[in-house]
Amino acid sequence: QVQLVESGGGSVGAGGSLRLSCAASGYTYSSYCMGWFRQHPGKEREVCARICTGGRFTYYSDSVKGRFTISQDNAKNTVYLQMDSLKPEDTAMYYCAANLYAVGSKWYAQYWGQGTQVTVSS
Repeated sequence: QVQLVESGGGSVGAGGSLRLSCAASGYTYSSYCMGWFRQHPGKEREVCARICTGGRFTYYSDSVKGRFTISQDNAKNTVYLQMDSLKPEDTAMYYCAANLYAVGSKWYAQYWGQGTQVTVSS
């Protein structure tokens, strides 16, 4: 059974930093894509960063590029999202996801974590 457990969310002022962690169990992700999605209230969940094939390939949405960094520690089966220069518009529920796949231009995932709230105050 695949389990993804996120941690590291919280509240921070604009310009601050947070690091999210996602510990995976029951899943070997070195050959697949892991990612972080976020969901603003009343909006669809969207991918903001993904990492594939053991960390060889990364992708960032335009809204986070240059500020967020996704990485993984294969020994710990953990994926991280380092978020710097946070803005109030980064306030959202963040979800770790495993086994990502694309349908057209949209990304989805087979497995999800429970989500962790990030709140950035101005």
